[in-house]
Amino acid sequence: MFVPASFAFAADGPVLVLGDSLSAAHGIRSDDGWVSLLGKRLAAATPARNVVNASISGETTAGGLARLPKLLAEHEPAVLVVELGANDALRGLPVAAPRANLERIISLASAAGVRVVLLGIEIPVNYGPQYRDALRSMYRDLARDFNLPLVPFLLDGVALDPELMQADGLHPTAAAQPKLLDNVWPTLDAALPK
Repeated sequence: MFVPASFAFAADGPVLVLGDSLSAAHGIRSDDGWVSLLGKRLAAATPARNVVNASISGETTAGGLARLPKLLAEHEPAVLVVELGANDALRGLPVAAPRANLERIISLASAAGVRVVLLGIEIPVNYGPQYRDALRSMYRDLARDFNLPLVPFLLDGVALDPELMQADGLHPTAAAQPKLLDNVWPTLDAALPK
C-alpha cells in the first residue's frame, strides 16, 4: 500500500472522488449526481480537467483505504476528494476506527503528491449528541492536523429539507445535487492546482 514519497502526479491530473452513496448518486441517475455535475463544470473550465468518480454505495473508510493505492496508480489524480465516514458512523463504529483509516488515506495521497479535500458528514440525531459531536470533531481535527481544506457538512442546506431528501431520509434527491456541488465547489476550486 505504500506509495513512495518521491512520486508525484501531474498537476493537470484528474480530480478523484472517493466516497460512498452520497457521491455515487444513490437512488438517482448517475448523470444527475453532484460528482457528474462537477465533471461537467471542470470539463468546460480552462484548462479542462477530468473527474473520476470512485464512489461506491455502502463504502466505509476501511473499504476506501483498501481501494486507494490501485486508484492512485491507475488515475494519477492531482486532487483527491474524500467523502467517507457516514457508513462507519451508521454502523456505530467507535470514531477512532474511521479516524485511523482517514489518516492513512490522507497520508497515502499526500505521499504521492496528491492534494486532499475532506468532505464532512453528519448523522441523524438519534445517534445522540456525544457521538455526533465526536464525528463532527473528527473531520475538523483531521483538517487541522493535516492542514487540509474541509467542507464541514456536505449536506448543509439539504439534510433538513424533506423536499430535497429521498424517502429514506439519508440520500439527497436529484434536485438537491446542484446544492451539494455548491457546497463543495468553493473549497475544491481553491485546492485545484492552477
